[in-house]
Parts: sequence; C-alpha cells; structure tokens
Amino acid sequence: MTKVRFARVIQRKEVLTLAFGAMIGWSWVALTGNWIAEAGSLGAISGFLVGGIAIIFVGLTYAELASAMPQAGGEHVYSYRALGYNASFICTWALLLGYVSVVTFEAVALPTVFDYLVPGFSRGYLWTVAGWDVELTWVLLGVTAAVVMTSINIVGIRVAARMQMLVTALIVLAGITLIAGAAAAGDVGNMRPLFEDDAKGILGVLVIVPLMLVGFDVIPQTAEEVDVPFAVIGKVLVVSIFLAVAFYTLIIWGVSVGIGSEARNAASLPTADAATALVGADWGGKVLIIGGIGGILTTWNAFIIGASRAMYALANARQLPAWLGELHPRFKTPYKAVLFIGGLSVLAPLFGRQALVWLVDAGSFGVTIAYAFVAFSFLVLRRREPDMHRPYKVRYWKTTGYLAFVFSVGIAILFMPFSPAALIWPYEWAIVAGWWVIGLGLLGFRIWSDK
Repeated sequence: MTKVRFARVIQRKEVLTLAFGAMIGWSWVALTGNWIAEAGSLGAISGFLVGGIAIIFVGLTYAELASAMPQAGGEHVYSYRALGYNASFICTWALLLGYVSVVTFEAVALPTVFDYLVPGFSRGYLWTVAGWDVELTWVLLGVTAAVVMTSINIVGIRVAARMQMLVTALIVLAGITLIAGAAAAGDVGNMRPLFEDDAKGILGVLVIVPLMLVGFDVIPQTAEEVDVPFAVIGKVLVVSIFLAVAFYTLIIWGVSVGIGSEARNAASLPTADAATALVGADWGGKVLIIGGIGGILTTWNAFIIGASRAMYALANARQLPAWLGELHPRFKTPYKAVLFIGGLSVLAPLFGRQALVWLVDAGSFGVTIAYAFVAFSFLVLRRREPDMHRPYKVRYWKTTGYLAFVFSVGIAILFMPFSPAALIWPYEWAIVAGWWVIGLGLLGFRIWSDK
C-alpha cells in the first residue's frame, strides 16, 4: 500500500500571510489598551520592542533549521536530530500547550467580539466559570465557528492558506486605518503617562510578547507542504517576524496618540475608540473591529495547522498514539490530529473567557520553553554537523544562537513565582502541571502499546 504524503501546494505569498496572520490575531484590538495601562505608552512600546528583538534572534535559528530540514513538525524534527527522543518530546509538547491555548482562546474571542458589536447578543444563562457568566448564544457561536474552522483544515491546506491570505489583507487594511489616522491627527500629549509601574510594567508586557509573536513557527510546521525554494522558507520566516513586530508597535503608538489615558481606561476596546477618534467617524472603530475578527480567524486557522502538524510529528516519532499521525487519503491532511485540536476548540466556549485567559498565560510559558530548545538545537547542530546543507545560513551563528537561547531562558524565568510577572497561582500553574500529566500519560501509553 502506497504511503500517503503531504502535498506541496503553498506558494510564497501564502507562506508569508500564513505566518503574519498567525501572529496578528485579536489581541492587537483587545489588549493594546491593557498594555499601555500596564506599562505606559513608551513602556509598552519598549517591552514589545525588546521582546520582538529576542524573538527575531529565535526566528533566525528557526530560519536556518527550517531550510535545512524542511519536514513537517518543525521544532520536533530539529530537537530530535540534535538532542534525541526525550528532549524532542519536551520541546514539542511544551509548544503544543501554546498552540492549544491560542486555538481554544479564539473560540471564545469570536463570541466576545459579537457581544461588543451586538449588545444583548449573549442570552440564555448556563453557568458561571471563574466569575464569567456563560450564555447559550455565546457558546453556540463559538462552537459553530470551531466546527467550520476544523472542517476547512480537514479539506486541505491550500483552502486554509487561501483563506488566510484573503483575511490577512483585511487585517492590514484595518491597521493602516488606525496608523494613518494617528499620523494625520494624533496628539503626542495623549501618550502620557510615558511609563507606568517602572520596570514591572515593562516586564508585564515583555512576557506576553512570545505568545503574541508565536505563529512564525507555523512555517516550519508546514515545511513539507510549502512549494518554494528551501532558502526562501528561511527568508520569509524572518520577514514575517519583522512585519509583525512593526505592526504591533505601530498599533500601540497609534492608540497612545489617538486618545488620552482617561478615555483609554474607560473604553472597553481602546483600539477601536482610538480609530473612531482619529478618523472622526464611527466607521473607523467598526473597521478596526472587522479587522480584529479577521485576526481571530487567521490565528485560529494557523494554529490548527501548526498544532496538527506537531501532533503528526509526535505520533510518527512514536511519542503519541499512532492514529494522530495518519494523513487523509484524499486531502493529504493529518485529519485525525485536526479533529483532536478542533474538538478542544469546540469544548472551549463551555468554560467561559476567564479560564481561557489562564490557559493563554500558561501557553506563553510553554512557547518560551520550546524556543529555548530550538536555539540549543541550532547550536548543537552547528557544532556537530558543520557540513549539513543549509540553504539559508545565518551569519555570526554563535552570537545569534547564544542570544536566542539566553533570551528564551530569560523570558521563561519571568514566569517563575519570584518574578513580578509570574504565572498566577494556583490556576495557571495547575494548567501547566495538568498538561504535562496528560502528555506523559500519552507518551507512556504509546511506549506500552509498542511493546
């Protein structure tokens, strides 16, 4: 029987929009005001730029490894080759926590946006989770959208990639509306306070940057489905990170000059209110909301893709149940892994919004762990296999690799209990612990079943 293989169908523009769209989700609309309130306008920009520089160094290590080993699974492939069976599982399972946290959060972000657009949308009280009232209509919208997104990703990567390109254009248009308005009508005086809560405020923004910029690594996850020269994979990956960092920092600046601190603190969506004020009409805020909805869809789509390919790699390395590594005979997608991830997003709205916020914070910690493993793998392979064919080769590899590793470990340390930006005890640490219990249980089951 002929083994089913991935189809190389994703073109260059689709690769770029897949990564950029993954990094630009709903957070730029929903959380920009929170970042400014936490760190001040320049503090928020500083935190994002420092975090962005760290991720650029990490991205350079990814770029070289992705071009050298263009196989589905990305991080799993690199860490397995450099560090072995156990390390590759730790790396990929940690990354999956980040992927799953984003996928499930988008399933609650979409109905939350509709609550803003359509007052009174949420009806039919079901229960309360962590102080959040879960309503029937709210759940039904999230569940329906989850089913649609899962179906799109089963049908094929090309359909998902084309949808990503179209919706990403919508996000860019919305962002340009705010940025152009800020350049034309913004008031620098609105940026006060420039800094808030000193270093703690900046660190509070810095620790969320890895999760805001996670998404460029969807390119390595889908490397077997990309139909471009391998050297181009690395270049597009790096470009996508630069574009995302520029987009986020410009949005923070735009909101800062758009409305004053009192208006930002009073607004439920300061980004939308800033756009309305800057263009002098209600349509400005509506364009931002539509762009935010587009961001939900692009992020959701990209992380179903990334998570399913990571699970595929784990299954084929005999680290997860074998059925998660099966490809659909017609669509050439890891459909059972897609169904598994999609199933989690279908369940997510039942838990309300606050519980999913805890999951996102825990997921950010998992992402930084995976980044550290990739940077270390990069250094190991440069020393152990200097003659490996590397279509995209990083200059000053020692400096790049060590900085990527130090930055990743440094950000991960910020989640520890002694840090002012620590994960919330006991909720977020319980999510981290529970995730590893599940992972080790599945790994143990696979090892036992193979005997």
